[in-house]
Amino acid sequence: MRDGYEGTGPGAITPDGCAVELYSRLPIGDEPDIIAAAVPAGAHILELGSGVGRMTHPLLERGFTVTAVDESAEMLERVSGARTICGPIEDIHLGETFDVVMLASFLVHAGDVEVRRGLLRTCARHLAEGGCVLIQREGADYHSNVPRERVDPSGFTIRIVSSEPVGDGVDSVRVEYEFPDATWTQTFLSRPLSKEQFEEALGEAGLTVDRYLTEDRVWVRAVKTPAG
Repeated sequence: MRDGYEGTGPGAITPDGCAVELYSRLPIGDEPDIIAAAVPAGAHILELGSGVGRMTHPLLERGFTVTAVDESAEMLERVSGARTICGPIEDIHLGETFDVVMLASFLVHAGDVEVRRGLLRTCARHLAEGGCVLIQREGADYHSNVPRERVDPSGFTIRIVSSEPVGDGVDSVRVEYEFPDATWTQTFLSRPLSKEQFEEALGEAGLTVDRYLTEDRVWVRAVKTPAG
């Protein structure tokens, strides 16, 4: 387990505190529709941090080709129909490029700045000319509107229990997922990023915002920064 990360509950827990069985249960929202509307039909997508394939599978159903990357072999065992690659995202060098590179699950908010830089460099080096990077950011009140909870229509409750500063602009976030038959928790480190800080981080990797895809600016389409 990484320093500052923890997970509890039934089944395998990944180094960043994610429970494989939990993520196999979580429903997918409107993310696949947001993605499909922002990229060319039939695009080849490099999905960084695919987990168990919650977005992979709906994207395959929509006619996309997906290469799914995750550091957890247990997560990737749940992915079907896509090429899978196991390893840390920041270390991936595939020697090929993709129409779309996707970095979801708020990974851009990694507490370690060097990890974040590595993630964004991986996005940039695998991006084909004319392609785009799709990134999922935290909402503006993610760290301030706590504690909060949401009851999902499928019957489980998710609670953001706390978000506490631990130094250097990083918060320790604790989340609980309560199902009728099981409960999971995850504690992880997250670095809040203002719009300006986020765009500066993209710029360091040679990327620039093309447009924000949702009104809350959670989903972003980025492209390579034009030369000159």
